[in-house]
Amino acid sequence: MLRPAGPEQAPPEPEPRPAPWWKAGLRRKLLTGAIAAWAVAITAVVLLRDGGDPGAAARALPSASPSASDAPLTVPQVYQALRPSVVLIKATGSGAGADTGTGVVANADGTILTAFHVVEGSKSITVAYADGTESPAEIVTSSAAQDIATLKPAKLPETLVPAVLGGGAGIGDDVVAIGNPLGLTATTTSGVVSGLERTLSRDRGGDIAGLIQFDAAVNPGSSGGPLINDRGQVIGVVVALANPTDAGTFIGIGFAVPIGAALGAGEGEGQNPPL
Repeated sequence: MLRPAGPEQAPPEPEPRPAPWWKAGLRRKLLTGAIAAWAVAITAVVLLRDGGDPGAAARALPSASPSASDAPLTVPQVYQALRPSVVLIKATGSGAGADTGTGVVANADGTILTAFHVVEGSKSITVAYADGTESPAEIVTSSAAQDIATLKPAKLPETLVPAVLGGGAGIGDDVVAIGNPLGLTATTTSGVVSGLERTLSRDRGGDIAGLIQFDAAVNPGSSGGPLINDRGQVIGVVVALANPTDAGTFIGIGFAVPIGAALGAGEGEGQNPPL
């Protein structure tokens, strides 16, 4: 028996089908690309803004690696590693005005290694760290024969970063010098080891033998600064430059006391920093 026909019902709507996998992947790629483009644009704006701010570099203090690198470092990497360990030294009382020089934090107790002639005869010594901290300091050990001295600061910066000391030097090796020539703080220059076992003749104090000759630019105020190899190790302490005109300006020949000789020099009750 046939049943009477009821009101016509609409067929059920088909369930939505998921989008093909390739379309979902395409949407993800497009979204990722848009985010990346946005990030690049924002970065470009920040870089351009900081590039016009002369104080931006000074505020972005570098950090140091705690040990020598296993691979060669670039000059910027050497600077980043060693800058926190390099100090500006201001010595007064040894003559007219204040003499300026450079030093390097040599161990964890804050001992600073520098050239003796920077602080010789001074009545007061002030050291300034990379973070702006300043402190009076006193001579702990000294060797006029090697032109090396160590200083003990009264106050340490909040974060103390000793340099990595050690390493030999070979002719032709890349080197970096960091110092404060003519009062220009944290000046960084690069060059090579030009010679070894050089002897420097001085008007007083006798000759200094066994020096490293290098061609990274240094000038008055660079004395006491570190000479660094491409592993980030301090291999010498800058003590002099050569100029046949006695003009006191750099012509391509600088001298550094090898770090082993620098650490072995000194007279007094204080202890030299260990390697």
